Amino acid sequence: MRFSSFYGVDFSGARLAGENIWIARIIPRSRGFELVELSRLRQLCGTAERDAALAYLVELIRSSERALWGLDFPFGLPIEVVDAGATWADQVRMVGGWKGDAYDLGTECVRRARARGGAMHIRRITDVEARTPFDCYHYRIIYQTFHGMRDVLGPLMRAAGTAILPFQYGKLRTAKRCVVEACPGSTLKRLGLPHNNYKQPQGGSLTRKRLRTRREIVDGLHRHVLIPPDRHRIMMRDAGADALDAVIAAIGTAQGWSNADHSHIASHRRYVREGRLYV
Repeated sequence: MRFSSFYGVDFSGARLAGENIWIARIIPRSRGFELVELSRLRQLCGTAERDAALAYLVELIRSSERALWGLDFPFGLPIEVVDAGATWADQVRMVGGWKGDAYDLGTECVRRARARGGAMHIRRITDVEARTPFDCYHYRIIYQTFHGMRDVLGPLMRAAGTAILPFQYGKLRTAKRCVVEACPGSTLKRLGLPHNNYKQPQGGSLTRKRLRTRREIVDGLHRHVLIPPDRHRIMMRDAGADALDAVIAAIGTAQGWSNADHSHIASHRRYVREGRLYV
């Protein structure tokens, strides 16, 4: 499948998710890519409220064509903390019907991990390979995992023309768009760029250390993607670095797709049940 657009989505499962979710779109050029769109989801849909913002994101994905989307949240749980023999679709249905909230789901995953007599937090194979910062039910990640699986992947799983990989390679032949899992931190590690001390969640002017690190990252990205001056300023001024992470996710997704051994991924016994990062 040849894509005309590559999207990176820096995701959030917070109550006001639309405030923190950024979407970047890059397009192929003769050499590398060009960043042509960079937007906060709230500005696109008119609200930051999670339910409405995530529903709008789903429709954005559904309406795209020849597009590869990289979404920055875990697409599945490690097979050790779900029912024996559960497929990925079973996981999505389980999360969709979960009676508690995201924190409750994380607690249940910890309980199941403990019951095995090993570590409380179990990483998926892809988390180990891509060196992700956290496991997918860590308390700092579980809201992204829960709302990403329930509110985004759940509706898209049944959408015609949409292939969520690595779980739906069988739909790829007729798909108009693909959705894969991204991780900006893992992409920065692969590119040899700093992956710490560039975010300032409390806002305000960047500290000297964070400004220096941010500049090094953005300068490194210029080797892979043409960044217009106005979007360069957005990436530098957004204190939380959500806009920057969306761009990193787009680049990582495009390169990760190109570098992937898709036959191996599609036949991997764990990837097809718990997910695989394209970074």
